[in-house]
Amino acid sequence: MSTFELVWDCRSGVSECPTWDEANRRVLFCDIGGKRINALSLDTGARAGWDFPEVVGSFGLCESGRFVVAQRHHAVLFDPRTGATTPLTAKIDEPATNRLNDGKVGPDGAFWVGSMDENSPRQPLGALYRVTADGRIEKRSSGYAVSNGLAWSPDGRIMYHSDSTSAVVEAWDFDPATGATSNHREIVRLTNEDGRPDGAAMDTDGNYWSAGPSAGCVNCFSPDGKLLQKLAFPVPGPTMPCFADGFMYVTSLREGKSAAVLEQFPTLGGLFRCPAPAVGAAVGLFRDV
Repeated sequence: MSTFELVWDCRSGVSECPTWDEANRRVLFCDIGGKRINALSLDTGARAGWDFPEVVGSFGLCESGRFVVAQRHHAVLFDPRTGATTPLTAKIDEPATNRLNDGKVGPDGAFWVGSMDENSPRQPLGALYRVTADGRIEKRSSGYAVSNGLAWSPDGRIMYHSDSTSAVVEAWDFDPATGATSNHREIVRLTNEDGRPDGAAMDTDGNYWSAGPSAGCVNCFSPDGKLLQKLAFPVPGPTMPCFADGFMYVTSLREGKSAAVLEQFPTLGGLFRCPAPAVGAAVGLFRDV
């Protein structure tokens, strides 16, 4: 059993999208409602961050050194070296009560990002989009309440995705050269007790690591949906894993937790890590140069 330790007691409402920035040896993650991207240096322990005018649903790394950032209804390019923000897309045609959520850069060099309904109960009004460096937006799938869990197999030929509300993990065959998808299938359907699927990461063996906030765990599934491992998480609400420098980093949430739960688990919303239970697959860079 892997043992997690707290590495940043930031107590964000929803910490998400941990990302290994190997070139700068830092782990990045966003505070969605706090409208911020945080950075933790693995060599010095130094902490930094950048604030945005809107919620930060997710982000990815660019070939240029910039970040591609999902705001509420559009995406921007942000340069952490200068603080300059450049609009990337027009406003995505979404219901006003939706916002962009989980996103990752695919092997095709595009930013894939989904949307979610913020109503309660959530309705299947969200979609999955492919965004390219020229600002083009393609809707590639729809009918999601909370689009989540994007990840690609190590060879770039399978794309995984989930809907946290319907608790389904799905997959497509993927063309890493063009971003074309085919052969859609359901990989696994989960329960609250299993851990409804949230953010995800992929290892070099092709296994899919999915945060299960409803069960306080991180699940590892084989490509055909077999549960291979279940890591117990120290606080309720893990949101997404990533592999970085021999560790697995996992973000968490405190939003919506009762006073009693927050008293019992005061570090909810922080960043945690454990020795990596596998070797992480490489994550793509947005092709902006």
